[in-house]
Amino acid sequence: MELIQRPRRLRGNETLRKMVRETRMDKSSLIYPLFVKEGTNIEEEIPSMAGQYRYSIDRLPYELERLQNAGVGSVMLFGIPEVKDEMGSGAYDPEGIVQKALRSAKKEFPDLYYITDVCMCEYTSHGHCGVLCGKEVENDKTLSLLAKTALSHVEAGADMVAPSDMMDGRVGAIRECLDTNGHKETPIMSYAVKYASAFYGPFRDAAGSAPSFGDRKSYQMDFHNKKEGMKEALMDIEEGADIIMVKPALAYHDLISEISKATNVPMAAYSVSGEYAMVKAASKMGWIDEEKIICEMAVGAYRAGAQIYITYFAKELAKFMEEGRIG
Repeated sequence: MELIQRPRRLRGNETLRKMVRETRMDKSSLIYPLFVKEGTNIEEEIPSMAGQYRYSIDRLPYELERLQNAGVGSVMLFGIPEVKDEMGSGAYDPEGIVQKALRSAKKEFPDLYYITDVCMCEYTSHGHCGVLCGKEVENDKTLSLLAKTALSHVEAGADMVAPSDMMDGRVGAIRECLDTNGHKETPIMSYAVKYASAFYGPFRDAAGSAPSFGDRKSYQMDFHNKKEGMKEALMDIEEGADIIMVKPALAYHDLISEISKATNVPMAAYSVSGEYAMVKAASKMGWIDEEKIICEMAVGAYRAGAQIYITYFAKELAKFMEEGRIG
């Protein structure tokens, strides 16, 4: 039987069932982004994201243990390869950095839930999110590589894949590829409503993914547009997305709210690197109460309609929830 919509994908285990509950704010809804890179004995702080690090695979378990102890049960992995090329081949290499990190992490911390970012930008020599034709990103030629990347992640142990490239049709391509290869139960969390945003600056520093020319405005969305965001969300759900994400979070509560009301799938919000960096910088200067700002930002996203919150402050929020300072 060929089924595109499979609500049971989101009921597969306790971590996932808690993640997608419709009304609550607790530690099970938090996802922590993690950067993993080639090499050994690496735990290097990201200059523009104080308190965030790039980890080699041998150092990753120390951070996973800290997350588990804090009560954060879900992580999103971003890979930083040693070598990049025009086709971003490290993204779908079975021995790529994310694939190796997944196998190691699943072995040492099998109870954590592993989500992988599916994109090409960290792996291409030009820094764009797909295959180039001259100076243009070729949408349709990129789809097969994204599907191949997602499949390689799942085969390495990913519990969920999250395409962030903003190519048209990529959710459908990934869903078909996973289903054909026996992974009908693997959920897709789509970066469906992803704007071309200045809030991403520190991430591009962290992942080394800034484009070498031009920008991403031909595939990421114009931040003036609201109806387009709704269209993107509905299209991705039709193609088989199980969870819809709005990114960034802070400036887009209107989209979180409207899309969560108009759709019947769980809603995620990604509090991105720029949001994190601004809080840390202002806190360092003594201009804000960091803890209160972290909590207020999180509550705002949940209040707007998010059920899942992807944030670099996941450990702090888990602590605040444990202590009853937020909930």
